[in-house]
Amino acid sequence: MEDLVNMLFRWGHILVGVTWIGLLYYFNFVQTEYFKEAEEEARKDTVAKLAPRALWWFRWAALFTFITGLYLLYSITLRVNLDIILGVTMGTFMMLNVWGIIWPNQKIVIGLKEGDPGVAGPKAGLASRTNTLFSLPMLYFMVSSAHLPHGGYLMVQGDMSSTAFLAGIFIILAIQANAIWGKMFGVITSVRDVIISGFVLTVILSSISYYL
Repeated sequence: MEDLVNMLFRWGHILVGVTWIGLLYYFNFVQTEYFKEAEEEARKDTVAKLAPRALWWFRWAALFTFITGLYLLYSITLRVNLDIILGVTMGTFMMLNVWGIIWPNQKIVIGLKEGDPGVAGPKAGLASRTNTLFSLPMLYFMVSSAHLPHGGYLMVQGDMSSTAFLAGIFIILAIQANAIWGKMFGVITSVRDVIISGFVLTVILSSISYYL
């Protein structure tokens, strides 16, 4: 019975996770680029009718990905390693960005809440770009934690490198701090740049995990 429950939670985690990340990429790679070229009336219609629906699925998928992930993390407590810690840290910040930055500011942009869209839009955009940047290494670590040989560096056995842990967490916290208080740097401004930066961040963090 326990195996069945774990399997169902894993299935559910993947299902809502695909929904969440798929919509994240839609907003960043499709809708944002469309708005740059769309006629004003078409853009207003999209903001009024399409965006609220997409944001509903987006934010709830993020929350349920996090909730099902917590259960799965609990179920593998004795097999926690550095990769899963780094992946979970990024995934948690991504969910918090959705509910704490993106959604509150998008409510202003789409007219559901009073405020200045000129201020709210860039805040939501920076958090969304940060989530896109995080998404590539986060997904990498979710897979590598279970399938790469160094996944055997078990936290509970004390084998996890403190240097690798501190270095990885420092980089993640620095990027998250910029999402809250910083600005949109050129390395994540365009679709091309944020994809490249996501792969670069994956290489950096995975190298830290594997070699340090």
